[in-house]
Amino acid sequence: MARTTRERKARGASLVGRRYQVQIGAVAHGGHCVGRIAELGDRVAFVRHALPGELVEIQITEGTEGDRFLRADAVQVLTPSADRVDAPCLVAGPGGCGGCDFQHVELGAQRRLKADVVREQLVRLGGFDPADPLVADLVVQPVPGDQDGLRWRTRVEYARTPDGHQGMRAHRSRRVVPVDDCLIAAPDARVASQSRGTVIIERVRAAAGERAFEVEGDGFWQVHPGAPTALVDQVTAYAEVRPGDRVVDLYSGVGLFSGFLGAQAGASGAVTLVEGSRSACGHARENLADLDRVRVLTGSVDEVLGAGTVSGADVVVLDPPREGAKRAVVEAVAALDPRTVVYVACDPAALARDLKIFGELGWRVTDLASFDLFPMTHHVECVVRLTRSGSDQG
Repeated sequence: MARTTRERKARGASLVGRRYQVQIGAVAHGGHCVGRIAELGDRVAFVRHALPGELVEIQITEGTEGDRFLRADAVQVLTPSADRVDAPCLVAGPGGCGGCDFQHVELGAQRRLKADVVREQLVRLGGFDPADPLVADLVVQPVPGDQDGLRWRTRVEYARTPDGHQGMRAHRSRRVVPVDDCLIAAPDARVASQSRGTVIIERVRAAAGERAFEVEGDGFWQVHPGAPTALVDQVTAYAEVRPGDRVVDLYSGVGLFSGFLGAQAGASGAVTLVEGSRSACGHARENLADLDRVRVLTGSVDEVLGAGTVSGADVVVLDPPREGAKRAVVEAVAALDPRTVVYVACDPAALARDLKIFGELGWRVTDLASFDLFPMTHHVECVVRLTRSGSDQG
């Protein structure tokens, strides 16, 4: 769902509705591209529905004369990019549904744009060298389970128009756009409001084996059908858990990663999960009941680690929410002195900031993979392996 606009103090007369002709520059994080408005002293505008290199007419959707930057829609394309296609959804354009950012972009080009965004965030916020092969050679990989970027979302949540029609919210707005058929929703997608209070069984077949997981109908689970397998395969490959290892799984949810990593650690190993949701912790205990030496701790990750409840680890896996782990958690993870850290990230900006902190603490990124788990949107998933600087791991 689109986030709502924050109230803020106006800085001069509103520019909303004004139109300008703009040459579009690079893609930016958030589902838009950068344009500069010559008539406004090269003021930056973040433009949706555009592509790098295009000449477009934009219409301002947010901003005043005193703002440092503006937001806009490309309402007319004067010089189209070769990567532009007709959006399959009729409400995906300016003024329509805010759920998809890139329906006007050829699918392979979407992934190239997402790779550009990840690179830019790693360089600008993470301090990475753009010539580093981890950055320069980064590719966003497709995963099986969608239909040319459509019909992948296994759970949807609809809003309602004032007259009761189902729909989706417009970009950065509470306004509801009627939507009869969301094209990124799977044919058998669950409606979140109808799934509350139910328990769903999800089965994951990965290279490390096959497991079943129970999860709340409206609890967290990856919504792309290929995502759990792709992430488990990458996380287990990077973690390289050995028999007897102590594994710590932070922001663990219902235990997706722990189920496979704990089995690899074996009876002589141990796995500790930390998760803030009580219901998810309850399901995790059920999901991992077949494993020896499993400990599930309920609470915020920063508070649990800060309390010293977890004293050491060989492998740490963390899959924080969109805002990232932040300094206190990163420092606590480093203090556990693991052999390997595997970081799963759904926001490249938060990832880059956290990786910079890891770097300050003597850690280095040895491997990075990116996956297109949210086609037609700007979202991208990354999995990173870190080891101590000077280590021969990885």
